[in-house]
Amino acid sequence: MGKRGRACVVVLGDIGRSPRMQYHALSLARQASLQVDIVAYGGSEPHMALRENQSIHIHKMKQWPAIPQGLPKMFKPFMLLLKPLFQFLMLLWYLCVKIPPPDVFLVQNPPSVPTLVAVKWASWLRNAKFIVDWHNFGYTLLALSLGRNSRFVTVYRWFERHYGKMAHGSLCVTRAMQHELTQNWGIKAAVLYDQPPEFFHPASLEEKHKLFCRLGKHISESQGVHDCASHGAVGMGSPNLNETLFTTMVADDIFLKPNRPALVVSSTSWTADEDFGILLEAAVMYDRRVAAILNEDDSTVEVLWNEMSAGKECLYPRLLFIITGKGPEKEKYEEKIRRLHLKRVAFRTMWLSAEDYPLLLGSADLGVCLHTSSSGLDLPMKVVDMFGCGLPVCAVAYSCIKELVKVEKNGLLFSSSSELADELLMLFKGFPEECDALKLLRNGALEMGSSRWATEWEEHAKPLISEVISQNLG
Repeated sequence: MGKRGRACVVVLGDIGRSPRMQYHALSLARQASLQVDIVAYGGSEPHMALRENQSIHIHKMKQWPAIPQGLPKMFKPFMLLLKPLFQFLMLLWYLCVKIPPPDVFLVQNPPSVPTLVAVKWASWLRNAKFIVDWHNFGYTLLALSLGRNSRFVTVYRWFERHYGKMAHGSLCVTRAMQHELTQNWGIKAAVLYDQPPEFFHPASLEEKHKLFCRLGKHISESQGVHDCASHGAVGMGSPNLNETLFTTMVADDIFLKPNRPALVVSSTSWTADEDFGILLEAAVMYDRRVAAILNEDDSTVEVLWNEMSAGKECLYPRLLFIITGKGPEKEKYEEKIRRLHLKRVAFRTMWLSAEDYPLLLGSADLGVCLHTSSSGLDLPMKVVDMFGCGLPVCAVAYSCIKELVKVEKNGLLFSSSSELADELLMLFKGFPEECDALKLLRNGALEMGSSRWATEWEEHAKPLISEVISQNLG
C-alpha cells in the first residue's frame, strides 16, 4: 500500500495526551503495514504499544519556551506572533528534512495554525498527500478566550477553512461535524467515531487489587485534610499488600470490601471548556443530602468510619472521586477541594501512566464527563474509553452528546450540579449490592464498549487512506 510504504502522523501537541493519534499510528503500522513517523511534542509517555512497535518512530520537536513572567507587556504581542512562526519553521524542518519522505501526512486539527499550513507545504515539497483528522474546530477554541467577534478568531477561521479545503481527504469525529464541514466549509469528510482499543476493558479482581496497591499511597494522602478515604486506609503505601481501601486478599483469594467507597472517575484537561465547579458543587450536595436523609448530626469523619467498621450499614456509600489529567486550572481547583471539608466524599487528583489509566477506568463504578465542546460538534474520547471498560457515565448535556451517550442505557446526562447530585444519589442508593439502576447502565456500557477502534478504522479510515495514496501513484 503506497510506493514508499510510509505515513507521517503530525500532532502539534503532547503525543502522550493525544490518544486518537496514537491509535491512528498503531493502525497505520498494524493494519496498513506502513512504517509510521510521528512528529509531535514530548511531555507524557505514549502507550507502551507504540513504544514497542518496531514500525513506529517518534520524533519529538522542541517547544516554544514559556514567556518570561517579568516581560514588559509591550513585548507580549510580539512574542505571540513569533510563536507560530517558530512552530511553522520547526514543523517544516521535521516534515521536510528529519523524516523520510512519506506517502501521506495525517494531521490532527486543531490546532490549525500553523499546522495545516506547514503540512500543506510539506506535502507539496515532498510530493505526498495529506489528510486532516478533524477533532474540533480551532477557531472555536480560540474564541473561548478572545470571544467570537475577535478579528484574530475571524482570521484563524479563514486559515482553518482555506487550508482544510486543500487536504486530499478528511476524517471527523461526529455526524454533526460531518454535516457542518459539508454544508458550510465545502469539505467532504468521512466519520470515524472514536472507539476504544483492546487495552480498555473491565479489570479483573487481581488487576484491581494490584492497581490499588500501586495507588495506595496517593489515595491515602488527602488534599490537605483528613477525609473519608484517608481515614482507615489500612496498610496503604506500606509493605502490607494484602489490603487496600477497596480490596482484601485472603490466602490467594481477592475480595471487594462490602464497606468500600464507590469509586467515581473523571479525566479532565483542567481548561475553561470543562467546568469542574459543577462536580464540586454536586459533591457538596451529595454530602449534605445524605446527611439530611439519614438524620445525621455533626458526626466527624472518624465517627462515621468507626460506625462502618463496626458493620453499621448505610443506605448511601462514601464517594471517592479520582480526577486524572494535567492542565492550567488544576491548582486552583485543588485549593477549592482543600476547603470543602466533606464527610462522605473525598477527592484525589493524579496523573496516571498510559497503562494504569485503562485499569483505573476498568476498576471504577461510575465515570463523570464535564466536557462541553467549544463547537458543540465533537464528542469526548474519555467517554469512549470508559465504555470500553464497561464503565457507565454521567455527562454534561450538549448538542451532539446523544450520538454517544444513550440516556438510561449506558449513561445519564445533566445540565447542573443539582441534577448531577440527584443522579449520584439515585445510582448509588444501596451500593454495592442493591443499586439496580447502576447495574443496568453498566450492562449498556459493556454492550456499547464492545465496538473496537481497529474495526472502525478498517471500515472508515483505511479505505480513505488507500484511495489518497493511490492518487499519488497515478
